Parts: sequence; C-alpha cells; structure tokens
Amino acid sequence: METKPLSGRIVTVGVSLLSVVAFILLFSKTPFDAVRYFFTGPFLNRYFLGNMINSSVPLIFTGLGISIAFKASLFNLGGEGQIYAGAVTAVAVCLAFPGMNGFAGITAALVAGGITAGLLAMISGLLKVKWNVDSMISSFLLSGAVLHVVDYLITGPLDDPSSSLLATSPINSQYFLSFLMLPSKLNTGLFLGLLFSAGTAFLVYTTLWGYEMRISGYSRSFAGYGGIKVSRYVITPFFISGFLHGLGGGVAVLGTYHMAIKGFTAGAGWGGIAVALLADNNPLLVVPAALFLAYLKAGANTAMQYTDVTMEIAVVAQAVVYFLVTSEIMYTIFRRKRKEP
Repeated sequence: METKPLSGRIVTVGVSLLSVVAFILLFSKTPFDAVRYFFTGPFLNRYFLGNMINSSVPLIFTGLGISIAFKASLFNLGGEGQIYAGAVTAVAVCLAFPGMNGFAGITAALVAGGITAGLLAMISGLLKVKWNVDSMISSFLLSGAVLHVVDYLITGPLDDPSSSLLATSPINSQYFLSFLMLPSKLNTGLFLGLLFSAGTAFLVYTTLWGYEMRISGYSRSFAGYGGIKVSRYVITPFFISGFLHGLGGGVAVLGTYHMAIKGFTAGAGWGGIAVALLADNNPLLVVPAALFLAYLKAGANTAMQYTDVTMEIAVVAQAVVYFLVTSEIMYTIFRRKRKEP
C-alpha cells in the first residue's frame, strides 16, 4: 500500500477536531465552555495529563499489532479478544507465582500474555494458509469466543470473592510497573510502548524479514515468483500482531489496574485499528496517533465533567477518523486497479 502524504493525516486530524466543535455547538447549552474544556482539559493538571498519556499506552501496542498485520495485507480483527486474553494470562502468572522476583516476574507475566495472544492470532494465519479461510472473519469470530472464555475465567476460577467488582484477585505489589506522574496512573508501560514502537519500525524497515513481509503484503504472487516463502509472512505476522496486543493487555493490568476486571479492555482492540490507519501503518507514527485518540477521549471526559456535553463527542471524532482514512485507502485501491492491465 502506497505511503500517503503527511498533509492528508493533518487534514484528517483537523476535520476530526472540527467535527467535535460542530457537535458541541449543535447540542451544548454552553458551547464555548465545552469547547474550551475539550481542548484544554487534558492539560489542566498532572492528574488529567498523566491519565491521558497513560490511556494511550494500550493503543500504542494495539496500533503496532494492527500495523504489522496491515503491512502484510492481513486483517486482524481479533484485537479485542487478544488484548483481553493477554491481560488475564499476565494476571494468572502473577497470582500463580506470588513470590517471584519483581523484574523476572514482570517479564514472565508480560511474555506469557504476549505469547497467549500471539498463539490465538496465529490460528487465523494457519487457517489462511491451510484452507484459505478469510482472516478477517476467522480473527473476528475467534475473538468473540475468547471474550466469553476470559469473562468466565475472571468471574469464575480467578474471581476475588471478597471484592464487589467482577474482577480477579489483585496482584502483588512487586509486579506493579512504576508510576511516573502521581497522582495519575501513568507508569513505565509508556517506555515499553516507545521501545516496542522503535523495535517494530526496525524490524519492518531495516531487516530482511521486514522487507520480504512488505513485498509479500504488496503482492503475494510477485513474492512467490521471487522465491519468498509466502506462508511464512502470513503466519508469523499474525503471531507478532497478537503478541503485541497481548503485551498491551499485560501492561494495562500490571501498570494501571493491578487486576483483570471484566470488560476493562473494551474498545482497545478497535481503537488500535484507528491508530494504525491514522499512522498509515508506520510504527513510529503509531505513538502520536495513539496520543491523538487518547486526547480526544480525555478532552471529552473533561468537557463532560464540567459541562453538559456527553462522551459521544469522542466517538463522533473517532468515526470521522475511520471514515476519512478508509476513504483514502479505498481510493488508493481503486486507483491501483485502474492502473493494472
């Protein structure tokens, strides 16, 4: 897929923000206060700013996971189930080994969560290679099934009977990621997100594996004629995509929630698709794209707290992002087909 100019992304961001302003002007009784709180609210204090940045961290991981799949021309719509499965696996490891050393325990929990989600995603890759099953359908259906399995684990075997929440028992404090900006929830998971963003970019753009994956994603027939084992670049990208989703779930529970709460990851998988689309599948641009979507949500939360607007303004803005970016993608696809003989 061709790289689109940065100006297109700037227009997408600008139109998204204008849609928020229009929505507020139409439906708020105090539109000027609502607009002011929407744009400045996330920066009012350390608590708001830190929480905004922290809410972008899971989106960084899911955005990276989706960008890997898209680079290989694969559709991973199972992000919701994968991040959820990664989260509960990380918690299960922490609960099963309560006395493990902090660094080793954190690493084991995150890796276990990533591998669980990676294997889950890899099923779609295997089905694609073996029986040419549509990856969009298989990943979506598998995710739907996994959501119910994880709900059962949280409210069943891992449930904390002493808590009023539908949640697992809390993990021990040695598994917590360190906080960065108290009293907010911002933690060192942010550094992991930045590290994996750079690492993913290195993998995609500077290694032979990344080059062959991009060639396979652009044209599997051409890659096959060139001697590239195409099936490798279906199964492995799915695993890496799922691994990154699961890692995001693990970071969320170790850094923010310290337990797995039923439904707490809802929307993170779909948000990752918006991030990847806005970033044009560039791992380095995933970080600012995730921050932008987190800013929309944080601004809506602040405006809702101080004025009469509702949370739906962030949903409207995100919908505009989806519409504008996917319209560019469809235009590119149709333009490419017209050029083909």
